Amino acid sequence: MKNRLKVLRAERDWTQADLAERLAVSRQAVNAIERGKYDPSLPLAFGIARLFGMTIEEIFDDGHEND
Repeated sequence: MKNRLKVLRAERDWTQADLAERLAVSRQAVNAIERGKYDPSLPLAFGIARLFGMTIEEIFDDGHEND
């Protein structure tokens, strides 16, 4: 799943470790999500959205158009 996590993190000048700490996950989990190798659980996706003050849809793109 494509996402804007790396860009959003960089805009705040956070490292992967910084973001991981804020989300209570490992740095490796953040790296895997950013690279699209791992899709976050729904609770984690909501946590990410809350942290950035955005909706899940604004951060993650599942590749399907909303018609």
